[in-house]
Amino acid sequence: MNSRQDTVAGAADAPARTGTPSRAARALDHFFGLTASGTTVRTEVMAGLATFLAGMYIIVVNPGILSDAGIPFSAGLTATVLISFLGSLAMGLYARNPILVAPGMGMNALFTYTLVEGAGVPLETALGCVFWSGVIFVILAVFNVRQVIVDAIPANMRYAITCGIGLFITFIGLKNAGFIVSNPATLVSMADLGPAVLTFLAGLALTSAFVSRKLPGALVLGVVATTLLALPLGRLWGGDAPVVAWDGLVAAPDFSFMFQVDVIGALSVAYWPFIFVMLFTNFFDALSCFMGLSEAADLKDEDGNPRNLKQSMTVDAFASIIAAPLGTSAAQTFIESGAGVAQGGRTGLVAVTVAVLFLPFLFLSPLLELVPAIATSTVLVLVGLFMLAPVSKVEWQRYDEAIPAFLAVILMPLTYSITMGIAYGFLSYVVIKALMGRIRDVKPAMLVVAGLCILMLATV
Repeated sequence: MNSRQDTVAGAADAPARTGTPSRAARALDHFFGLTASGTTVRTEVMAGLATFLAGMYIIVVNPGILSDAGIPFSAGLTATVLISFLGSLAMGLYARNPILVAPGMGMNALFTYTLVEGAGVPLETALGCVFWSGVIFVILAVFNVRQVIVDAIPANMRYAITCGIGLFITFIGLKNAGFIVSNPATLVSMADLGPAVLTFLAGLALTSAFVSRKLPGALVLGVVATTLLALPLGRLWGGDAPVVAWDGLVAAPDFSFMFQVDVIGALSVAYWPFIFVMLFTNFFDALSCFMGLSEAADLKDEDGNPRNLKQSMTVDAFASIIAAPLGTSAAQTFIESGAGVAQGGRTGLVAVTVAVLFLPFLFLSPLLELVPAIATSTVLVLVGLFMLAPVSKVEWQRYDEAIPAFLAVILMPLTYSITMGIAYGFLSYVVIKALMGRIRDVKPAMLVVAGLCILMLATV
């Protein structure tokens, strides 16, 4: 008997060792198929806790990024918690997969720094773009046309875009921490090593150690440690105002930015390319996450495909639609769900547990506003590192593939725009293939994408 059969047999024998299961336990087993998946209620709940600890940094980081776009921190926190609760709950109850759904890193950077700050898109209109990208995502998910999209976009470009977003997020983290500053002679340079920068570096070192030691909730521990280190700033050193200021512990949820979305204005032709970029980024992030987790946990159907993929993609898509009226950037699946999978989580009960754990944070906005930018910046720097993992998959020796991939990677941080990196990456891919006389290698859908990129470059 192999190890997986042993696990299933052990789960099946559990009632004989522990007594008759309660009615609630039997109901959960029946609904989620715990025994059939070789797991138990306790295992699933503990896996949910592990996933929550791995991904809960988004509760603080996402409102911090949204505040740069003009959304109040408390309103951004309320939106973040609500969409994380609703998305994860739907993932558990409908798709029945052990996956966290929350506002995604990369999507929030695209929303804030590319659309609102970079392109000057009005905040409400940018939320409208989030909404329409979600609507198209739903259509793609419901009609199960993912394979057409996957076949059209070269794999090297998909890997490169993930890496480019990672570098962009790291650059934002270094800038928000004050470690990288503008310089008229060199465009950017390193800041002086004052107390705030030194505190950031100390926090980054601690967080890196936590991550390297694979501590549960390592990123959250890093945020807490850096916040504690920042307490003396402005108190022990003169000049700067206190970085961390106490303003209470609890408060009612802030719904002030709900439904502040311009759905009609976002339909302007000028915003179509931004909608496409959001759709593309969210779609492939979700698909990559489902593929990776299905391999890691053997969550596959009889055909070898990720289990309940259509339902999972549909949940992700609807979460993106709901995110906009709640007042946040698009929600997406979190690769941090792998923490729960590593703990033995196999069913939707993991996602339901994660959803419930988010709810108390609706009332903790004053406490979480204590966290300074130098603390959340440590997370941004390391998330950028995590997103660089696919760089080894790019075929760097095939220059017709490598050059467009390289442009996509390098232009995102240098132009401060995810959209520009994707646009020039796609356009260079089509142009190089055409000049080589291999335009037939380019799928029709990719030519449509290139056309959208030209439209975007002509209107921004």
